[in-house]
Amino acid sequence: MKKLLTFALMAMVALSAQGAKKKAPAKDKNKPVFTVVKEIPVTSMKDQNRSGTCWDYSTLSFFEAEILKATGKKYDLCESFVANKTYMERAIQVVRYHGDCQFSQGGSAEDVLATLKTHGICPEEAMPFPGSLYGDSLNNFNEFFSILEPYVEAVAKNKAKKISNQWKVGLQGILDAYLGKCPEKFTFEGKEYTPKSFVQSLGINLDDYVSITSYTHHPFYTAFAVEVQDNWRFPLSYNVPMDEMMQIIDNAIAQGYTVAWGGDVSEDGFTRKGLAYAIDTKKTESLQGSDMARWLKMTTEKKRNLIDSLGCTVPEITPTQQMRQERFDNWELTDDHGMHIYGIAKDQNGKEYYMVKNSWGETGNYKGTWYMTKTFIAANTMDYLVNKNAIPAEIRKKLGL
Repeated sequence: MKKLLTFALMAMVALSAQGAKKKAPAKDKNKPVFTVVKEIPVTSMKDQNRSGTCWDYSTLSFFEAEILKATGKKYDLCESFVANKTYMERAIQVVRYHGDCQFSQGGSAEDVLATLKTHGICPEEAMPFPGSLYGDSLNNFNEFFSILEPYVEAVAKNKAKKISNQWKVGLQGILDAYLGKCPEKFTFEGKEYTPKSFVQSLGINLDDYVSITSYTHHPFYTAFAVEVQDNWRFPLSYNVPMDEMMQIIDNAIAQGYTVAWGGDVSEDGFTRKGLAYAIDTKKTESLQGSDMARWLKMTTEKKRNLIDSLGCTVPEITPTQQMRQERFDNWELTDDHGMHIYGIAKDQNGKEYYMVKNSWGETGNYKGTWYMTKTFIAANTMDYLVNKNAIPAEIRKKLGL
């Protein structure tokens, strides 16, 4: 009897195990499986939270990688220092233009580079942690900018024949209240620095950095200020053909450099799960047996669900120079996010992606990294900052660098 019970129990366990195996979800063949081709060391993920400071976080991450490459040392540079200096300087420009230009949270890689050159920098620990001054655990600019924007507008559009410099004192008080006061001196690893002496100690040459773009409304191999609102300092970008724009990124990664990228992530193919594809809408909707009218009526969530289900098999466009120009001129290609390219990977089908560090904390399926296809980057790049030594020699010669 005991033997019969034992056999019965064994049979039940075996049947349960078989049932469990049958119930296991089928493997998603469309989910990309990545193999790293080349990965450049970068610093830890950060979270800009509810602030329009991607330009700040991504570019400081880029400079931290540059320092790491040059010296082997990891630094955590202070975004609040850069934001404090940048917002004051942007407000001064808005007042000089009597309000006929934009004041906003956004910015560009040039704002970080200009701050490093003009004011220096401090480590994160030398200023209050983001959000801590107003009782938050991370940045939250909702209240901050609801005060800051009307203040700047009130000064810029003042009807007085003459204004005093006291408005700067008031504005600096707001900046310091929400971001923290920028230190004049601080101690780091047992040594006293000023922000300027600290940046000089980091082991990089700030004159080595150039901006690259690719459009046809200006001649190739010349430099121009890309016409977007957050490019308010009017820095010049070197204009190259699209294939050379991509060649520079590939060469940078191959040589151990990273890239501070600015571009458009408002496209349907940029998912919240950590992927970005330059979707060929016509081919995608035809795969589902629908027509373009149905695709256009889909909610953003349904489109993303469809794209997620197709995964690495989703059809992509073939970007062209003409397409880039048309999308820029008709406002489709916008400058809405800054990120940090630090590697190349391939999926199971051999398609190549850039590994891109975001500033939304460890979100998505890849803990803060986005895998963005080379096609997506070619189609959606506005401009990017790179070490000029990462540019192939033949292109540098054409640019006179």
